[in-house]
Amino acid sequence: MTDRVVLVLGTLDTKGPEVAFLAEAIRRRGVSPRVLDLSVFGPPGAEADVAREAVARAAGTSVEALRSLGDRADALADMARGAIVHARHLLDEGRLAGLVAIGGSQGTVAATRVMAALPFGVPKLMVSTMASGNTRPYVGSADIAMLFPVVDLLGLNRFCRRSLENAAAAIAGMASAWRPTPPADAAEVALTAFGATTPCVMAAAARLRDAGFDPVVFHANGTGGQALETWIDRGEFGGVLDLTTTELADELAGGHRSAGPGRLEAAGRRGLPQVIAPGALDMVNFGPPDTVPVAYAGRCLHRHNAGTTLMRTTPPENARLGEWMAEKLNRATGPTGVVVPTRGFSAYDVAGGPFFDPVADAAFVTGLKAALRPGIPLRAVDAHLNDPAFAEAAVTLYRELAR
Repeated sequence: MTDRVVLVLGTLDTKGPEVAFLAEAIRRRGVSPRVLDLSVFGPPGAEADVAREAVARAAGTSVEALRSLGDRADALADMARGAIVHARHLLDEGRLAGLVAIGGSQGTVAATRVMAALPFGVPKLMVSTMASGNTRPYVGSADIAMLFPVVDLLGLNRFCRRSLENAAAAIAGMASAWRPTPPADAAEVALTAFGATTPCVMAAAARLRDAGFDPVVFHANGTGGQALETWIDRGEFGGVLDLTTTELADELAGGHRSAGPGRLEAAGRRGLPQVIAPGALDMVNFGPPDTVPVAYAGRCLHRHNAGTTLMRTTPPENARLGEWMAEKLNRATGPTGVVVPTRGFSAYDVAGGPFFDPVADAAFVTGLKAALRPGIPLRAVDAHLNDPAFAEAAVTLYRELAR
């Protein structure tokens, strides 16, 4: 790979031998490693291609100043900013082929901040003892792969060496295959899907392709909605067909699949054409039954699988969801429309299904109509959300708005 390199991040004061082993394993696979030291306090346990002093200077500070903070987390945050400067410089020069890092909790926070600051598609691998738990705080909406080393990364042993060899093989392979991702295309349309709305989304995607668009589907599971909003804000899409807005229900009722209070705002902020539907707004997501809050005792619950319990939204909750959706869409600066099915919002909200409740669905429509500003088309479709006719109506409205 001539002058293209993989940036290897780590705190060399605590993980010097391990970082050096990883770098050498990458080199043996024909890829050039470039070691960057994120540490501040102890003496480095290995040599760095980008010394800690250079990293600190790139962050507008010095190692001495960071030591005076007396707090490793604060120091690592500044070192991460300096590392981002170095990584972006290599990227701008066309030399960066990937990033790999090793770390515990604090090292993982710092290294994944660097990774998240780089474009989609640049290979990113985090070897972390935190990888077997909740990785959302580290991965967020970035395309970061995580590898769990089983043992702590403190001393080279049979387990550690094998994990680092695997990491080296993985990043070397990704780096060798990596090519810059093509720029955004105005014909790309972002869609949202959930298991309970999949037939609708598949039908809509097919119709978009037939019309010359390129659909890109996000899983509306909380993290997916965050990623959608992030990548819309970064200018990656020409429009949005947001058919699955279930994450709003989780944000309202404290479910496990919330995408945060900013969901359903990026497209309007950027002025993109968008069509919205209440896909799966009939449900709130929790984990196993014992994770459902005591306050919801007696509510209509459905076991989706061993790890997911769904709770039916009530008429008052649906009315508020309609009002809240309208408040967000009213601020949109681009062409915006809403399509609503009259016969159910998800695979469970169907005649004979566990969440079939026309009164609750009607409450959503009432709340939406009362708050939606004039000029935003609202089309009711006499069909279930998963009926082909509904997907056809949604795509038809999108094509009208996207002209």
